[in-house]
Amino acid sequence: MRALKKARKLIETQPDQPAAAILSALVVALEAEQPYAISDLYRLDYDTFQLALELLQEWRLDRYYTSKVRLLDLSVQLSDLKQAGAVPTEATPGA
Repeated sequence: MRALKKARKLIETQPDQPAAAILSALVVALEAEQPYAISDLYRLDYDTFQLALELLQEWRLDRYYTSKVRLLDLSVQLSDLKQAGAVPTEATPGA
């Protein structure tokens, strides 16, 4: 399974987990071509950290791949939910 799809599934099934928030923030930063605090990735467990690295590789190779669009949409939704207070603050990277 591609990293884009794995990340999307993780975010969909565990939106209240810190790993979902970290991956979502990474996706949003990549799409917006904005800086991202790489130190946030070190808060992930080893398997999720590996997933983040795979995600970076795929993002670079598949800039216009359709799975990326779905993952980005989900990541933006999670970000919006956090701002609205619908997701516990523990899931917020850096919190």
